[in-house]
Amino acid sequence: MELGIIWIILIALVALLAGAALGFFIARKYMMNYLKKNPPINEQMLRTLMMQMGQKPSQKKINQMMKQMNNQSNQSK
Repeated sequence: MELGIIWIILIALVALLAGAALGFFIARKYMMNYLKKNPPINEQMLRTLMMQMGQKPSQKKINQMMKQMNNQSNQSK
């Protein structure tokens, strides 16, 4: 009787660890694919976007917008 309970607990622990490891790798793969398809905005992308909107981007303006975007993303976390 007591040996059966130990086996049940042991199998449950192994299944829990295997599920956690599998979940980690699936989530990691999903995030890698997501970031590949939707990269975060960098200075070059911001410069191109401003040029497409008809603005002449200065480095000061780009730095200011990047700082605002970083502050906004830090506040939402």
